[in-house]
Amino acid sequence: MKLRPSSRDEPEINLTSLIDVVLLLLVFFMITTSFVRESELSIRLPEVDSEGSLIADVKSLEITVTARGSYLVNDRALVDSQPATLQAAIRKLMPDLDAETVTISADAQAQHQAVVTAMDVVGRLGFVNISIATVTASGQGD
Repeated sequence: MKLRPSSRDEPEINLTSLIDVVLLLLVFFMITTSFVRESELSIRLPEVDSEGSLIADVKSLEITVTARGSYLVNDRALVDSQPATLQAAIRKLMPDLDAETVTISADAQAQHQAVVTAMDVVGRLGFVNISIATVTASGQGD
């Protein structure tokens, strides 16, 4: 008969496999994470002249997009709403223009694609200063 208490072995936790799993997860997340930089749009905001004088002599180019997607160039309607027609109308006016700025104003119901097409056409013609005209609706925010 044995009356001695039996020796108990202490449980042992093997941390080696746990560290291996954590390192593998770390490597997996580092490889699968994408570090993509989103494209940027540079915007140059207008500045106020200290003199406050306005130049009224400069002939500018204004493109209006109607609700139906047709274009008006300096308040003259075009035959159709094709980009080639818009480009031809702008080229016809280019020798008379003194400004490098184009103003695009669109109806609230106009399709976004029509505005983007107008921006694309003026960009291909070499205009780099494009202004988007906005109008505050009356009766809102009162």
